[in-house]
Amino acid sequence: MICQIHDYVTHLFLFAHFRNIPIIRDTELPSEGIAPMPVEFIGMVSNRPESEIKSADGSVWDAPTGTATNAALDIEHLKRHIQVHEEAEFDRILIGYFNGAPDGWAVASYAASITDRLGFLLAHRPGFVSPTVASRMASTLDVFSGGRLAIHVITGGNDADQKRDGDYLDKTQRYARTSEFLDIIRQDWVSTDPFDYEGDFYQVTQAFSAVKPVQQPHIPVYFGGSSTEALDVAAKHADVWATWGEPLNDVKLQIADLNKRARAFDRQPGVSVSFRPILGSTEAKAWEKAHQILERIKIIRNDAPTTPSDNPQSDGSQRLLDAAKGGAVRDDRLYTAIAEVTGARGNSTALVGTPDQVAETLLQYYDAGCSTLLIRGYDPVKDAIDYGRDLLPIVRAEVNLRDLRAQNEASRAAQSKPHNDSTSPNGAAPTETTSETVPSR
Repeated sequence: MICQIHDYVTHLFLFAHFRNIPIIRDTELPSEGIAPMPVEFIGMVSNRPESEIKSADGSVWDAPTGTATNAALDIEHLKRHIQVHEEAEFDRILIGYFNGAPDGWAVASYAASITDRLGFLLAHRPGFVSPTVASRMASTLDVFSGGRLAIHVITGGNDADQKRDGDYLDKTQRYARTSEFLDIIRQDWVSTDPFDYEGDFYQVTQAFSAVKPVQQPHIPVYFGGSSTEALDVAAKHADVWATWGEPLNDVKLQIADLNKRARAFDRQPGVSVSFRPILGSTEAKAWEKAHQILERIKIIRNDAPTTPSDNPQSDGSQRLLDAAKGGAVRDDRLYTAIAEVTGARGNSTALVGTPDQVAETLLQYYDAGCSTLLIRGYDPVKDAIDYGRDLLPIVRAEVNLRDLRAQNEASRAAQSKPHNDSTSPNGAAPTETTSETVPSR
């Protein structure tokens, strides 16, 4: 085991050396191995080969392989897109929820059947399936997948979209319903006895699920939303709160707001931030590519300007549009122009630069508290491959080096403390101990 750890640390040192990353040369090896990496990468899969740069005839701009289709579900594309993420060593893939799109639960089941390690972040919109039924669906899928499921709860930010599926509650009511939904589903996952629940939107009597998740104590709950109502629910329920790629200081302020609300529940949720990285072998080539993507989107949209009717109800989208008003480029490489021309539907801000430059920016968000990074490209399959080869290893290596530094500093601090807890009654100096313990993370 020590030899394996030594080889791993040596690999990280060499990686750091060639990228000019400062390291601590005398880092001591942890006695019980290296803790799991605290950074999580999530990609996103699509049901057909499309993105914002898809042309009117159904083809994808600059797609290296494959053919496009106008069908709602292209199985061969979906299979490849899923497996590319596993090969690229993403931790999870987001399976989105879109009105009129293929069912995400079925897509997740299919994804589990063709992968071995990859996790799934399944978007679910409360209000259309009862929480006890959703609990059993999720637990069953978690069992079949070997504990690889997480649920991404999205309450819905557009009234018209909700009405297409028969939901006529307003935004405030929807978030109140979501909170009750999460009360019940979490209790159903962990309860060993039947339980009752009486809420404004859900009432259950002697509810109980015989099937429980593989993951304990329960399936991870991710939660999206930037409104006041959303943050209140996230503070109470979310294991990971998800936001879109805003300027770094704005994200820091949001995290501080969330943590303040979460303290009322003695909690501190993790944080996910989403970007659309645009990579190039040089910074100039990356920006050239970004501008080409923007122009392609404008052509597909027929150069239609964003109008007030294009402005979404989603607070997250409005925040991205507000960021765009501050300039097409924020914080050196946060590109907001695409969000502006698309009305900020979904995560639509990009990070532009070389892999090293984008990795450096992602690490700034990691340092701010975003330990989950959701990234997807405009050429979805090719970009996922590029991220796995060029971007993910840089970020993971630096995060691991930081962990080793932290362990080293903790060890030094522990060794520097005076051994005064075993002073004898006659005032003799404590007996020196020869054992040393390196704290684990």
